[in-house]
Amino acid sequence: MKAMIEEFIQKESSGGIVLMFTTVLAMLVSNTALAPWYQSILNLPMEVRVGPLHLDKNLYLWVNDGLMAIFFLLVGLEVKREILEGHLSTVQQATLPVIAAVGGMLVPALVYLSFNIDDPVARNGWAIPAATDIAFALGVLSLLGKRVPVSLKIFLMALAIIDDLGAIVIIAVFYTAKLSMTSLLVAGIALLALITLNYFGVVRRAAYFTIGIVLWVSVLKSGVHATLAGVALAFTIPLTGRDEEGRSISPLKELEHDLHYWVAFFVLPIFAFVNAGVDIGDISVAQMTGPVPMGILLGLFLGKQLGVFWFSWAAIKLGLARLPESSNWWQLYGVSVLTGIGFTMSLFILTLAFEDPAMYQYTDKLAILLGSLLSGVVGYSMLRLRASAVN
Repeated sequence: MKAMIEEFIQKESSGGIVLMFTTVLAMLVSNTALAPWYQSILNLPMEVRVGPLHLDKNLYLWVNDGLMAIFFLLVGLEVKREILEGHLSTVQQATLPVIAAVGGMLVPALVYLSFNIDDPVARNGWAIPAATDIAFALGVLSLLGKRVPVSLKIFLMALAIIDDLGAIVIIAVFYTAKLSMTSLLVAGIALLALITLNYFGVVRRAAYFTIGIVLWVSVLKSGVHATLAGVALAFTIPLTGRDEEGRSISPLKELEHDLHYWVAFFVLPIFAFVNAGVDIGDISVAQMTGPVPMGILLGLFLGKQLGVFWFSWAAIKLGLARLPESSNWWQLYGVSVLTGIGFTMSLFILTLAFEDPAMYQYTDKLAILLGSLLSGVVGYSMLRLRASAVN
């Protein structure tokens, strides 16, 4: 179990570093003479036609609706494993990260709404600052090496996974468009077929993926966001099983292991590249002080750290949970600040909250980047300062 945790953290950390470089590249390209080329890439039409089935989207939407389904498949696998046998499998283990995650979603949403409560369109973005980017956060934490106890890294990992689960629920409940009952019926049949495969102990990936594609297309056409098909597929992958030779295997863990590299070094970097490009030349200081960008920025930077720390402090003081082993209050607060690195999930929810990406002159995207950057720099500095003082 310890080796699996260390491997997970290492992969997420290195993936976070790749994300940083990809984000910087997107910003550079969108603010130079290459900007027209960048926009043409995003709007590149891509069409798939199989008989009467016709999917016609630009590259930007294929990445957000298609590639991100693979990311959510991985998230679903992580959540299922953690609940069944990981750090969320017992009440004692799950209490602190669950309570912290609730605070980390509730307080940022309230901060955002305090700026935008009177605007019905802007209100739709309340969930944007409520997410934590596990790859980025662990990437920053990894820069501190052994100065931070492993227990805090596990706490951050568990909290971010619960955060992702909360984001999945939010997307399903609050960001669902007009529904197509026919497509939902097909999706339901596909999901029932996947559950049947699990019930009968089928371990072949091809069987799950074939039906999973049908599930993805039907969910895409239904009005429910297509990425949720990845989560539904993940929950049907069996944790344990036996291969043709009767040997005990774990289809879920094997798939999770294989997907990590693709998600960390392919899916998320591409998502960052097509979503993080913001032309800052056309954005003024006055625009950045508007209610939407301020709600996002302060929701991430202040709301996340206060929500995570306050709720954690209350849980520990009330005897519901314990401070992570070998850590102290200062370190817990430093990690709480790091949870304000929203990036991937915040950008993704942004694409669902506002139909027109240029509705707020991209100040909302820039606010996500600034809020995440502030959280990363301040959180790292706090943890580094404390480590230096102790040493």
